[in-house]
Amino acid sequence: MDSVEGNIKLLLQGKDIEESQEYCDFTLHDQNEVTAKGVAPAVPSEFTPTLRENVCFIVAAVLINEEGHVLMMQEAKRSCAGKWYLPAGRMEAGETIVEAAKREVLEETGLETDITTLLMVESASGSWFRFVVTGNVVGGTLKTPASADEESLQAKWVENLGELSLRGSDIYPLIQRARQYWTRQEEPWHTDLLPIDKPYTRLLLRLVIAIRKRVNNRVCVLTSDKTATHLPVSEINPVRSLHSTLRKYMTEIFGSDLPPHRPQGVLGVELKTSAPSGNHDGMCLTLLVPVCKALEDVPLIDKYSWVELSKPLGEDLLNCMGKNMIVPLNVIRLCDWSGKRDFE
Repeated sequence: MDSVEGNIKLLLQGKDIEESQEYCDFTLHDQNEVTAKGVAPAVPSEFTPTLRENVCFIVAAVLINEEGHVLMMQEAKRSCAGKWYLPAGRMEAGETIVEAAKREVLEETGLETDITTLLMVESASGSWFRFVVTGNVVGGTLKTPASADEESLQAKWVENLGELSLRGSDIYPLIQRARQYWTRQEEPWHTDLLPIDKPYTRLLLRLVIAIRKRVNNRVCVLTSDKTATHLPVSEINPVRSLHSTLRKYMTEIFGSDLPPHRPQGVLGVELKTSAPSGNHDGMCLTLLVPVCKALEDVPLIDKYSWVELSKPLGEDLLNCMGKNMIVPLNVIRLCDWSGKRDFE
């Protein structure tokens, strides 16, 4: 079980873990198999994520200067011309999240950046994801109206967003979180977490399901024993919310009487889009899911088991459950979201 504990340590350090991409315990085929009789599957079992066709990855950069002002850009697109928004846009073929964020900031504001951490991951359905990052300006020249182009009309540092006509109100919580991050001072906060540049052929959800053992109060994590012992992995249903995928998989593990649990946040994102003719526009999202019951009170279905962590590592994992100690996951309904044009 040393490999499981070693992988938990790597995840807490924001590093790549040593698990095969072939591990997937709850595929789309499995999910379709448990669909009620007479109900057609919502998505084919052989679904392959393809950028700009059936999967959409968005980056948004929230940059704050020493005065607490946020970098904003004025839209040039016909559908929202003149409106203001964060530098943001869709990832392009062959890009990593950091590369896409740097490109969007440069194209829309004229500034060069050093991206330092993820601030938030957002999902609408299982095929639309927005990765919110922050960092520091390291060069470039702020775009003025004289240098307007098809990317943007201008950019500026803004103190009061109320003075602008915004393209969408969805950016308020993003900016609020960035300001909290940059003014945190001695307040505890998660360590900087950057995405891992790693290609995947499927959309995967890896779970770190944590629970306490009553007899000794130690932290345990769930493992799958279907092949080699590994952390549980489900394929993400591209037409369902992440919460729906999570619930179906938890039911597969624990049965219909689910123990109380709540997704705590994101421990890692692994993603690198393929070149135009490639076939790896997938992703792996690692989610921490604490179970609010003692291990002794939670029965498992076959082929899953609990692994007890060392006391120091268990405490490190528990620390991720404190306020602002993990990158949050925000699952939203696309139909209610003011920034939904990015999906189109």
